[in-house]
Amino acid sequence: MQRYKITFMYDGTNFAGFQRQPHRRTVESVLTKIVNKMAKNPTPTIAIYGSGRTDSGVHALAQVAHFDFPFMIPAENMRKGLNSMLPMDMEVLKVEEVAETFHARYDVSGKRYLYRIDLGEFRNPFKRHYTGHWKFPVDLGKIDQALGDLVGEHDFTSFVASGAQTRTFVRTIYEATCHLDEANDELVFEFYGNGFMYNQVRIMVGVLIEIGAGTRPIHDILRLYEVKDRRQARRTVSAAGLYLKHVYYQGEDPAHPTKLPQRQR
Repeated sequence: MQRYKITFMYDGTNFAGFQRQPHRRTVESVLTKIVNKMAKNPTPTIAIYGSGRTDSGVHALAQVAHFDFPFMIPAENMRKGLNSMLPMDMEVLKVEEVAETFHARYDVSGKRYLYRIDLGEFRNPFKRHYTGHWKFPVDLGKIDQALGDLVGEHDFTSFVASGAQTRTFVRTIYEATCHLDEANDELVFEFYGNGFMYNQVRIMVGVLIEIGAGTRPIHDILRLYEVKDRRQARRTVSAAGLYLKHVYYQGEDPAHPTKLPQRQR
């Protein structure tokens, strides 16, 4: 068996998220079908292991997964073969042959997410699947000040939707930025951290946009850390504006430039 690591992108509009679900079109189910078809539908079925889940409507610029294939195909031929069979809303960017110890999910050391918000007065029909929307004035200076409160290790209980399956709500954010894309009249947020929980980025953006609009104090994020109450964070922005931009692994992560010892399985 050869283990392959694939880096791929997808338009999440017509997917019910990444994780396989009965009777629903998901990224995992489409990939599983294609990989098994390439392998002549072996028994047992080849399983796909992703770096993590994305929700319904969320996009990926560089998602990562791995699978074990029953015979050797050169990596570039595997990429071409997958792309020849995948639907138009998915594309494999890179295929690598990796050791059997590599795991797309458990070896992740960091992730980078992007969130786009259209600032037009009305919702642009050509952006509705690819941006959030906010029509009120925002003060970028206030948002910039608030972004600093996100950086570092914090308990993000107030920023996680109910249903999150995690043992701890403590995460570390290494970078949090926002800039105005004047050409497209959009705010572009970017977050890089060691991991993000269910709806965390969408809730953080909701809080930040309210701070920019003046409906929250600039440093209200610090209060939300203390109260640990999801209801007080209030808004969850649309899934359409969220993109998984990059998945980092040990040795290639800017926050962890040195490869860590091999984890125990």
